Amino acid sequence: MPPKTRAPRLVNNENDENNNTATTRLTRAKAATLNVDELTTKGQGLQSKKTAVNVNPARKRAALGDVSNVTKAELENGKKAATKPGLVSKAAQPTGIKKTTTRSGVLAPKPTNKKVEPVNRSGSGVHKRKEPAVEKDASEEGEPLRKRVAVDLKPKASQVTRKEPIAAPIEESDVEEPIPGEHVYPPGVKDLDSEDLDDPLMVAEYANEIFEYLRDLECKSVPNPQYMEHQDDLEWKTRGILIDWLIEVHTRFHLLPETLFLAVNVIDRFLSEKVVQLDRLQLVGITAMFIASKYEEVLSPHIANFRHVADDGFSESEILSAERFILSTLGYDLSYPNPMNFLRRISKADNYDIQSRTIGKYLMEISLLDHRFMAYRPSHVAAGAMYLARLILDRGEWDETIEYYAGYSEEEIEPVFQLMVDYLARPVVHEAFFKKYASKKFLKASILTRQWAKKNALHYGITDTDLSLDQIS
Repeated sequence: MPPKTRAPRLVNNENDENNNTATTRLTRAKAATLNVDELTTKGQGLQSKKTAVNVNPARKRAALGDVSNVTKAELENGKKAATKPGLVSKAAQPTGIKKTTTRSGVLAPKPTNKKVEPVNRSGSGVHKRKEPAVEKDASEEGEPLRKRVAVDLKPKASQVTRKEPIAAPIEESDVEEPIPGEHVYPPGVKDLDSEDLDDPLMVAEYANEIFEYLRDLECKSVPNPQYMEHQDDLEWKTRGILIDWLIEVHTRFHLLPETLFLAVNVIDRFLSEKVVQLDRLQLVGITAMFIASKYEEVLSPHIANFRHVADDGFSESEILSAERFILSTLGYDLSYPNPMNFLRRISKADNYDIQSRTIGKYLMEISLLDHRFMAYRPSHVAAGAMYLARLILDRGEWDETIEYYAGYSEEEIEPVFQLMVDYLARPVVHEAFFKKYASKKFLKASILTRQWAKKNALHYGITDTDLSLDQIS
């Protein structure tokens, strides 16, 4: 189906000032120039070429007096619309805030923020060529108040200069300055943490702060070294037997060393607060190991396994009830600075020597069995264990770097060192502990250290080596 075509409209170019022929369309500008009464042009309504409103012929708005809305019928009936020769749109008069007009009842068009060039009133009907906009003061042009506010919000030269001081600190930041709070090492101490900056698991940039926090935490987790005085049914020998049995359980379950140290700390802290009968001491020990394994292990043994190793002397409900009671007594505080952390810290300064660290672990576990070590901090015990291990293996002097990472000098380590030599020089009391470290897995640490202690005990003032720890206590 061919598309419908409209009849061509014979409209001449209204901007052609040399055209003398009659046009079928009379613009408002041309009518104002010729000073012709609009009512004499029948059937030719004045239309604005750039109007955006569609005139509806069926809608009568003669009451508004707007000639652009006058229909053809009204023009034929002779209804005159109030108009004024030389009428110019509001866009042609940008001066003044409010336009005063002689037209009665005519609604002024909505004020616009766009500048429109005034129509040429020379009679030619040709719009003037737009000149480049030149900024003028609002007071000279008489702009509306809203435009004057917009002009005030434009950036000025003084506002641009305010940004200059902001750029100065950015340039100064390129200069390397010492970082606030950066750790300063004493003279003669090597910075060993910088070697592990590429390993995110070592968190080398926070290592010093972490161990400072652990040393502050030691004071809060130390049990009462004299708590056995208020225990009616218990003795230090009984406690030693319990810990020796827990070491055997710990070895059977292949648990981490941290689990064993935390379990013993839980037992000592609980016994420092509560009085326990002899028949319930094993329940306290197995429950403490159960708590520590859930705290330290990735996958802790099932409660049925702990019940089984206790020869079914306690039911699972009794273990769970004892767990709640122990945790409530401790205030659910299991933040314990494990001595294994300090031992690894010192081993870093010892170039991670496997032999000295293995013997150091054995010497450090002596503090769990011998109640005389209870008065010393875990970091102090770790430093004494590593010092004695290096001495047995003849690994060199206790230099500034090792002393710094251990946190103790040779004079400070001497009391702990003496207790360890005294324990090793005496007969074996804890069989499970001795057999554990007599295996090849632990480099036969228990046998090697006892042989050294018996040879050198006299050099450290230990003479009565035939006496056992039970006779001493």
